[in-house]
Amino acid sequence: MVEKNFLIKRISGTWKASNISQLFDELSSYLDDNAIEAIKEAYKFSESKHNLQKRKSGEPYINHPVAVAITLAKYRLDVASIKAALLHDVVEDTSVKLEEIKNKFGDDVATIVDGVSKLDKLEFKSAEEAQAESFRKMILAMTKDLRVILVKLADRLHNIKTIESMSIESRKRKARETLEIYAPIANRLGIYELKVELEDLGFKAFSPYRYKVLQKAINIASSKQKKGLLKTKKLLLSVLNQHGLDAEINIREKHLYSIYSKMKKKHANLSDILDVYGLRIVINNDKDCYRALGLVHQYFKPISGTFKDYIAIPRVNGYQSLHTTLFGPNGLPLEVQIRTREMDWVAERGVASHWQYKATDKSAHSTQFRAREWLNALVAMQKNANSEEFLEAVKIDLFPDKVYVFSPKGEIVRLPKGSTPLDFAYEIHTDLGNSSVSSKVDRKIVPLKYPLSNGNRVEIITSDKASPNPEWITFVATAKARNAIRNKLRDIGKDDAIFSGTRLLARALYPHGIGLRKLQSKLLDRILAHYKLEAIEDLYENIGNGKLIATLVATNIVAGPDAVNFIQTNQAALEIRGTEGLSTTYGNCCLPLPGDEIIGFISSGKGIVIHRANCKNVSIFRKDASRWLSVEWGQNIKREFMTDLTIRTLNKVGALADIAGKVSSLNSNIVSTNIETQGDSTLMHVRLSIKDRRHLADLLRRIRTVNFVTRVNRGHTQ
Repeated sequence: MVEKNFLIKRISGTWKASNISQLFDELSSYLDDNAIEAIKEAYKFSESKHNLQKRKSGEPYINHPVAVAITLAKYRLDVASIKAALLHDVVEDTSVKLEEIKNKFGDDVATIVDGVSKLDKLEFKSAEEAQAESFRKMILAMTKDLRVILVKLADRLHNIKTIESMSIESRKRKARETLEIYAPIANRLGIYELKVELEDLGFKAFSPYRYKVLQKAINIASSKQKKGLLKTKKLLLSVLNQHGLDAEINIREKHLYSIYSKMKKKHANLSDILDVYGLRIVINNDKDCYRALGLVHQYFKPISGTFKDYIAIPRVNGYQSLHTTLFGPNGLPLEVQIRTREMDWVAERGVASHWQYKATDKSAHSTQFRAREWLNALVAMQKNANSEEFLEAVKIDLFPDKVYVFSPKGEIVRLPKGSTPLDFAYEIHTDLGNSSVSSKVDRKIVPLKYPLSNGNRVEIITSDKASPNPEWITFVATAKARNAIRNKLRDIGKDDAIFSGTRLLARALYPHGIGLRKLQSKLLDRILAHYKLEAIEDLYENIGNGKLIATLVATNIVAGPDAVNFIQTNQAALEIRGTEGLSTTYGNCCLPLPGDEIIGFISSGKGIVIHRANCKNVSIFRKDASRWLSVEWGQNIKREFMTDLTIRTLNKVGALADIAGKVSSLNSNIVSTNIETQGDSTLMHVRLSIKDRRHLADLLRRIRTVNFVTRVNRGHTQ
């Protein structure tokens, strides 16, 4: 074995023990002496270049790359990955050039180091643009070598573990990036262990108060549940063994961020979260998984509608397992997972399992294949988008729940929820989408905007003469489809665009009883001036090539001259991108704030009404796809918005005054209040002015510190 005298680190002329010894203990469990000698050289080089550098915490900088390498060593990654982990900050933070890394350690290591390095040394208009362009660079490097993202994820893990020394603003920014980008990428690549750590640490850094409260509540609930769960485990293990099944049963505690996400999704309170633990049954082969499922259902009744077969239909990241939820001890729901040992290994490590389980492991191969498939789709997506659009498209692609549909040949196609047959067509091939005219779902003719459900069999009807319709952009759900439609529309000639735009605007005006020939010249002049166009043909061309949406232009025309005057001075139109200057108001039912995910609804009387995407009224409007469109917040919004809070307090004198003081301390104003006394408690419905979601989050934290406050929620609730 390699001598470990070198595994101590020089600091200020003296020698001090370092975590490098932990790294080489880990490496020695799966690498030979020659490999470890090669890694030793990379360590020495990195240590010498970072020698005088310290992290913000004051610790020697070399501790960071060593910690990254330790994480990768636990996943049994290869020599090039470990070297790159040790060297990943050398090019970015020292005078070393990439060419020197290539000459000294080889092309593979240099490629990984270059892929992980940010683009901070280039000139960008904003920090957001710099982040987005660095992300695009990393994604492109990932397509060449998946090890790039594995090093980056390990790098982010150690950074989020040691985030305490950063400013509050930097902590929030890094935590948000972790939750919105890096944890979802780990999930998309099937690396569950890493995903869980990133989520919990990101959650703790972003919402420390919520994290602390939730952790305390979970600790109390878990102590009550574990005793009954041990009995259940013992019973099930005995039953499986009696039927000749060699099984291993593990009690798994659900991680905090998954519980918090479940609460948000279901709008549930802490008291409603009953299932803190689950059981995982690990068994020999696929057939035994289904046998075990039958036995489990014999002894504990399953909860209807909770069974999921991810063995027959794996998740998009290659994950395989059977899931069922039972009526467990004391009537509490109990989630049970059943999988093979091979599936369990791949489920925890995803693409990282490839370096240990190679050619013979179909699950590992599947995970690798699906990762490559996803990355290739991202490469195609980024070709026609700027860096910030690309980053947002990737975020959208990482988060949505999936719907599983079938092609006519029985192949499974995974799409985001809310997808249409047109999304299906573009997912199969761009040419199929471009030539679509109609579709069949479960052998019935349906429009291309028909919402798909799990299990649908989808068939696309095409025509050689067909071409994309500009209004398709308003109802497709996938970034791939949206980008393909826009790219095709850019290619059509001016005459074709004018013809298409004329037809679309005429169709949009028809329900209002207006023909193009009957439009008043004064109104047309106002419309053209509003859109900064010179002639009606320019308006038609912009509609035909997808720059303007016919339904919106028609609504603007129908609103009349007074509305057009209002539009030109309407502040809200400047705050929302995607409304094309139309009169814009905000839904009083949900009171959206900058930072909320939003959606726009076309109203002939009000122009565009902006709602929160999770508003209860959205499901009503979604039934008519022609009335809603994708919108997003603009930048540098200066004014304040209204929001409602429901605050429950103990019935004590001075509670309202204390709350008002907290509101005022954060430069917010109470606009109205409605107070109800309910026994020993008081329910306050408060409407106040607020800047954005971050301002609201700060205010909620401040209000929760008031004595006598027992609960505070956004919105008008009971």
